[in-house]
Amino acid sequence: MRGWRTRPASPADVEAVAELRAVVLRADLERLGRYDPQRVRQRLRDGFDADRTSVIEVDGAFAGCVALRPAEDALWLEHFYLAPELQGAGIGSGVLAELLARCDRDGARVRLNVLRGSAARRLYERHGFTVETEDPVDVFMARAPSRRVRGRASASTTPPGRPADVPRSGGPRP
Repeated sequence: MRGWRTRPASPADVEAVAELRAVVLRADLERLGRYDPQRVRQRLRDGFDADRTSVIEVDGAFAGCVALRPAEDALWLEHFYLAPELQGAGIGSGVLAELLARCDRDGARVRLNVLRGSAARRLYERHGFTVETEDPVDVFMARAPSRRVRGRASASTTPPGRPADVPRSGGPRP
């Protein structure tokens, strides 16, 4: 797998993220009869929060993003997009594993929604997410925090911060 790292997003990243979202979601949204090229980008712009978003870089170049939004009873994993040519190489799994390890240390439950029929659902299931509910467009999933952290129960309930700005490289595909 190629080397990757995350860095804090800035407001200037919004257009790159909006464009990536349109590319990544297009096939699934078209299949569901819901693709609108302007709306898919505007919804990202309307919900983009640079303070809660990390940009994924591969070999120093923009490759994707991920966000965690605090809510009443969980953290919402949002805007997790990776360039199509990099999908399936273990990068998304590595980013998700790092993010979930921090959530586990902090005792945080994580929720997300994924489009029905999306291949991303398998990634989330491999990382312990289970289906809570479904509607005609979305599948809502959740993952309880792991109770074992370094051989003992986790007591912290403080929500995690942004993904760390640390270079990473992964091993073989999961």
